[in-house]
Amino acid sequence: MKLLIPFLFSLFFIACGGDSSTSANDSNDERIGLITDSRDAQTYKTVTIGSQTWMAQNLNYETENSYCYGDDPANCSKYGRLYTWAAAMESCPTGWHLPTLDEFQVLIDAVGGKNIAGKMLKATNGWVKDGNGTDAFLFSALPAGFGIGRGKYEREGEFAEFWSATKYERTDPDSYDIFLSHFSDGAGWDYSSRRDVFSVRCLKD
Repeated sequence: MKLLIPFLFSLFFIACGGDSSTSANDSNDERIGLITDSRDAQTYKTVTIGSQTWMAQNLNYETENSYCYGDDPANCSKYGRLYTWAAAMESCPTGWHLPTLDEFQVLIDAVGGKNIAGKMLKATNGWVKDGNGTDAFLFSALPAGFGIGRGKYEREGEFAEFWSATKYERTDPDSYDIFLSHFSDGAGWDYSSRRDVFSVRCLKD
């Protein structure tokens, strides 16, 4: 059930690019690495935050039930692809996986807690209405928006939504997602139809 309204941020906090906003000096940062997906030869930045190593860009592996925002291929280059939950569960490369809700919580704790997670994780550009973050941990979350079902895209520039691997047990067709918004320094979770399409950040096994 998609409820994108501000009071969610005061009720439930936890957290969540194609492109990355990190600077040229990041190449000398020991937190940063690179991986190449052997399936399509795409290369991604990675970043170690606390005890975890994350992709520092959204997954862009083309598979069935993955889409570009607005069905525009340029947005896949900019933001990575948007995936249904089933596709997201199968799309991370070998040695990586779709993170659970608990694994996202570890990330939130590592960046300073629920109230500032969005500010810490958001990229320094691309967000509307003064919504940019500090990208203090080089996670570089971009506002890729999302898709409701097939073909209805919303909130580019305003929201980043990431699937988690955790099912919402009360309603079988739903699973949890993590979202960041232009209007909050925090980060929140929601549960959504598995037919919706969200971004994917893979976590190292």
